[in-house]
Amino acid sequence: MRVLEGDQVLMRIFIGEADRFGGKPLHQALVELFRSQKLAGATVLRGISGFGAKSHLHTTQLLRLSQDLPVVIELVDTQEKIDAIMPLIDEMVQEGLITQEKVHVVRYSPGTSE
Repeated sequence: MRVLEGDQVLMRIFIGEADRFGGKPLHQALVELFRSQKLAGATVLRGISGFGAKSHLHTTQLLRLSQDLPVVIELVDTQEKIDAIMPLIDEMVQEGLITQEKVHVVRYSPGTSE
């Protein structure tokens, strides 16, 4: 098991649910990339409302049901691991927002299996 502790980097990728890459949803393609590159882990969060650079409103409200809800992919790893995959991420994410910030990892463990 990889050890991940102390000061690391949190990357967030803000995209739309309808965004695609290689014939599949972009968020799925990104998670598969992160797993294949052995990053520590990733989480995909689906938003209920939001807007981006084009100011198009995306919402789950009944009268304005959007097919392109906001999606955020979060991952935490070393700066080196994230820097190594940035060219691939840049190729895959054609529009959206990518942020990075320093975080302090308190615990990263797989738990116990019974």
